[in-house]
Amino acid sequence: MAIISVQDLVKKYGDFTAVNGLSFEVEEGEIFGLLGPNGAGKTTTLEIIETLRTKTSGTVIVDGKNLDSHPQEIKKVIGVQLQAAGFYPNLNLKELIELFSGLYNAPADPLALLRSVNLEDKARSKFKELSGGQKQRFSIATTLINKPRIIFLDEPTTGLDPQARRNLWDLIRQLRQSGTTVVITTHYMDEAEELCDRVAIVDSGRIVSLNTPDNLIDNLIASGFERKKKVKEANLEDVFIALTGKELREG
Repeated sequence: MAIISVQDLVKKYGDFTAVNGLSFEVEEGEIFGLLGPNGAGKTTTLEIIETLRTKTSGTVIVDGKNLDSHPQEIKKVIGVQLQAAGFYPNLNLKELIELFSGLYNAPADPLALLRSVNLEDKARSKFKELSGGQKQRFSIATTLINKPRIIFLDEPTTGLDPQARRNLWDLIRQLRQSGTTVVITTHYMDEAEELCDRVAIVDSGRIVSLNTPDNLIDNLIASGFERKKKVKEANLEDVFIALTGKELREG
């Protein structure tokens, strides 16, 4: 069953068309990837679904609610990953969760929420004192305060070391296993292949393909594509993790 339905979505800025007739559906309980080069329109598309940006035309339905008539109801069922600039620098993590809980009008147990992202021991630390991986995990924790049915993660692992990246993958899988639908953008194709049930590839404001990662790869191979270098059963990141361990290395 589709929890997000986007039909003929268009966003124009003057003469420039950033999103040019996008149509896709996200199934409830899946990890859905929106992939594409910079400027393809994927972030604009997400911001429209998140009620953060107005659309020019088209229809967006989120959890049965029409974006045009019920934007406030949509806000109640989604969680949007905040960037670093969204956090008050002088509050610790526990205080930040309490603050956002009040803003959402959604009671939350700060320590339980921090425990769910492996940050309970950082409850008294300020956001600026965290490592890159810790900042990303805390950012995801803030999306869970209102117990959303859908969360949106925009390039969540950019700049992370291999251990932090793999641990964030585990967290995203746990969210899906708990019944949360996850919509993710990433420039790392191995990440999309590993995590996503289905991906939509966007270019110049249009979806050029939508399928499971396996089917997209199989279709390319069937077209006669051959890699110049033979693909091995493991990659260099697997070697790195095997040699250094998967445990988090954080101060």
